[in-house]
Amino acid sequence: MLFLVDKSGLSPKLLRYLEQKEKDQDNNPDDDDDDDNEREREREREREREREREREREREREREREREEREREREREREKEREREREREEREREREREKEREREREREKEREREREREKEREREREREREREMDRKKYGPP
Repeated sequence: MLFLVDKSGLSPKLLRYLEQKEKDQDNNPDDDDDDDNEREREREREREREREREREREREREREREREEREREREREREKEREREREREEREREREREKEREREREREKEREREREREKEREREREREREREMDRKKYGPP
């Protein structure tokens, strides 16, 4: 059996079917309205999905800002703590320096007392020499 085929390569029966289907679609305005309505609903759904994605992006940006703010606050607290530690260490060093100055003052006082004792011993030796010379000169008292 021989089928006649046009230049598109489709059989006449298939061509008639496709042509009829196209006519049916073109002649049914309700279908066009339905298609238009469906396309509009789909566009609206897509717009709503896009709005939801934008809201989610905004929520994410807000979470990121909050996270960054918490991190900055923690860093400020760490810096305050480091500053308190530096101040505490400085006060401790100052106390140590003051103790050392006090020890140095005490050592200086002790050296001064030792010089005074040495002077007193020297004066006592001098008096003893004078008495000895007086005994030699005048005899025993």
